[in-house]
Amino acid sequence: MFVLAQRVILAESWRRRLIAFGGGAIGALALAPVAFFPAFFVPMTLAVWLIDGSGADSVWSSLRRAAGAGWWLGFGYFVAGLWWLGAAFLAEADRFAWALPLGVLGLPAVLAVFTALGFIFARLLWSAGPARVFALAAGLSAAEWLRGFLLSGFPWNDFGMVLGGNLILAQTASIWGLYGLTILSVLIFAAPALLAGASGRKVPISALALLAGLALFGSVRLSASPGEVKGVKIRIVQPNVPLEDFRADRRDHLLEHYISLSDRATSPQTSGVGDVTHLFWPESSFPFILSRDGAALSLLAARLQNAVLFTGAARAEGEGRKAQYFNAIQVVFGGEVKESYDKRHLVPFGEYLPLTGPLARLGISQFVAIPGGFNSGQSSRFLTAPGLPPVLPMVCYESIFPYEIADRIGSQPLRPGVMLNVTNDGWFGITSGPYQHFAQARLRTIEQGLPMIRAANTGISAILDPYGRTVAMAPLGIEAVVDGALPKAIPPTLFSRYPYVAPIILWIFVLVGAFIRPRRI
Repeated sequence: MFVLAQRVILAESWRRRLIAFGGGAIGALALAPVAFFPAFFVPMTLAVWLIDGSGADSVWSSLRRAAGAGWWLGFGYFVAGLWWLGAAFLAEADRFAWALPLGVLGLPAVLAVFTALGFIFARLLWSAGPARVFALAAGLSAAEWLRGFLLSGFPWNDFGMVLGGNLILAQTASIWGLYGLTILSVLIFAAPALLAGASGRKVPISALALLAGLALFGSVRLSASPGEVKGVKIRIVQPNVPLEDFRADRRDHLLEHYISLSDRATSPQTSGVGDVTHLFWPESSFPFILSRDGAALSLLAARLQNAVLFTGAARAEGEGRKAQYFNAIQVVFGGEVKESYDKRHLVPFGEYLPLTGPLARLGISQFVAIPGGFNSGQSSRFLTAPGLPPVLPMVCYESIFPYEIADRIGSQPLRPGVMLNVTNDGWFGITSGPYQHFAQARLRTIEQGLPMIRAANTGISAILDPYGRTVAMAPLGIEAVVDGALPKAIPPTLFSRYPYVAPIILWIFVLVGAFIRPRRI
């Protein structure tokens, strides 16, 4: 271990960059779908040694070397973790293939800046001995927090998902959420770096004890059973519709496909839609405006019997050039759209175009084929429907923002009884992306103590209980229906009641730990 540490510390030039990049890439194996969390020992251990090797004649030179190592490590992690974004650029290759390098390499290059900032912060706190592991945890967790908020935020594959992707280890998210797990992930997986030194060997042992404590807490918590909401029979439709089928001339085919799946017999207890109380279809189910299509609404009323339908659908306000379009979830029964929720957190370049004027003149457009893209919704209200508790709606990647979800829940007088996530991950094919999306959405159930219904076009569709356990699921890439009961919500978690308190306390703890110096004898 000592020899390896010295080689990393003394590495220069391309060797230093290669070590950092390779370590970051190995760390991505800790993410879904591989989810081999011990892989994260590699980048975090290397991170300590790389910052150890950042010493120089001047402070600025030292910070520059630390930033460089951090950028290359982050670049490796994000390239290996986000390579699947390339599939979206090839889904409509004639329009977007030219931009593939921007997604596969450009976005990771930008995200790696935050890792570099984390290394700079850590280097400013750096010292010999065990305290440097705490400095790294303080620096990288602060940088990951910034990544989740700045420029609309993009917390995808936050370091906390290393623990958050494991159902047992993720249970303490009920106390301190994703960003608390981020602090613990860095602290635990960087600790082995101290084994190469003469001091601080108690810290790696303490880190392993902490990991064991997380596992024990998770095991005890998962021994509970939430029960079921009486009288609710859920059916999720996973249509597996190819993206090229979302065309106006395929309107009748798509409607019949959804309705036929909704009425499929799956068991003696569910012989068709007549045995279902609540039906769920995925994001953007229709290549037309459902609320303005009386024929489609009449057909749904006739064919879906008494089932209440929750479906993704585009919604429009106004006409012609003044029309505004929203990516919505709508509640439909009795041939009418009873309620709608408009997506608030849109995907830059996917659903709208930042800097519209300059970029449009360059011929750049957003992925969705809607003039001007979608508009952002303004309401935080929950959806209601007969027989269900209040529903917290989330469209697509809104499910990866823990504080937006927490703030929306805290802003309402009543707590929801279930979360609903509709999505269309068909853009990304059979890749790591949909698995990572599912893992991050699942963590919201643990944080809030709420069950989740997830309807995805190509998968992964599922019913999750408030501990993140899968009640029923349809895997990625198949046409399927998912039937099941609705688990009950459990009492509000500590994170649900005080979402900012525990993570801040934990971060202050590691920040103070970074200033602890070994006693001189």
